[in-house]
Amino acid sequence: MFLYITIGTNDLARAKRFYDAVMPTLGFESGAELDEEIGFRKPGERIRFWVTRPFDGRPATVGNGSMPAFDAADRAAVDAFHRAALQNGGTDEGAPGLRPYSPHFYACYVRDPDGNKISAVCDRDVGS
Repeated sequence: MFLYITIGTNDLARAKRFYDAVMPTLGFESGAELDEEIGFRKPGERIRFWVTRPFDGRPATVGNGSMPAFDAADRAAVDAFHRAALQNGGTDEGAPGLRPYSPHFYACYVRDPDGNKISAVCDRDVGS
C-alpha cells in the first residue's frame, strides 16, 4: 500500500544512533545515510522508512495520532524492539503484550528521541 514512510528529526545524529540500534531487531538494515536523512530497508528491498530533517527547514514536530507500525516476525522481535528502544533514548508508550485488536496481536509502542510514536507488531500465531 505505501511506497515509504517518512518521519522528522531535529537531531539526525541522535536519530541515527537510535534507529541503528532499533531497526535491526526487526530485520531492517541501514540503506542510506545522507546529509539530511537516513533510510532503512529489509535486505535486498527498497528503502521503506526514512528519518529526515524537514525539507522546509522548520523544526520537526510529531504528528498527533501518527504512528508507523512495523511488522515483526515473532513476539521475541517485538520484545527486542521495545528493549532496544528504551536502551537507546526512547520512551515507553506501551510495553509488549497482547492487544484486543485480534487474537494474536502482540505489540509494543515507544517514542523515539524526537517524540515520534512507533510500534512493532506481530499479528500471527507464532507462539510466545
